Amino acid sequence: MTSSPEDLMKRLGVTLDAETLRLALTHRSYAYENGGIPTNERLEFLGDSILGFSVTDALYRDYPDLPEGELAKRRSAVVSTRALAGVARQLGVGEHIYLGQGEKRTNGMDKASILADTMEALIGACYLNHGIDVARDMVMRLMGPLLTDAAALGAATDWKTYIQEYAASRQLGPVLYEVTGSGPDHARVFQAVLMMGGTAYGTGHGNSKKEAEQEAAGDAWRHLNPAPVES
Repeated sequence: MTSSPEDLMKRLGVTLDAETLRLALTHRSYAYENGGIPTNERLEFLGDSILGFSVTDALYRDYPDLPEGELAKRRSAVVSTRALAGVARQLGVGEHIYLGQGEKRTNGMDKASILADTMEALIGACYLNHGIDVARDMVMRLMGPLLTDAAALGAATDWKTYIQEYAASRQLGPVLYEVTGSGPDHARVFQAVLMMGGTAYGTGHGNSKKEAEQEAAGDAWRHLNPAPVES
């Protein structure tokens, strides 16, 4: 690690006790290799709920004229894996995550899914140590700028939802994803091809099927070049 846990907490803007912080940073791959110690997955579950509520509350209060559908899209963008991973990279979270040897060899510290899950675990840890008000303040300090950043919202857009709506409105046929995987289990890479009405519209790659499908949907959206997404 090139920075200390104290440095990480300064960037997060909160202090966490050593035990809770370590738990929040313990990936299941590390726990498995070290005798089945507790992982950060329960904290992730808790943090996910706090994140969703905090962003939903802010959107409801700050955008009184937006309809429910647009509020949902914005929430989806801000709490997406890509958005959370982006914030985690800015904070340097990756270098502090406890990973198993397999994940270390495949650069797990920079995998979007691992970074996003760890961010949610850190939010959960903040809640356990300080309560809901401090946890919500942390969420809005870190994620709040994305609510008004059009570029960030565009980068974090749930492209699968937009493609689904686009296909339905133009009767292009069902949206299907043909996903294949390659490589060993500890370094699996997936490729997705988005199909509509039997025609391929986009491709994507990722460390999970979900990431590959999301990238394929974004690729298809750019190729179709519909009207820009409002932000």
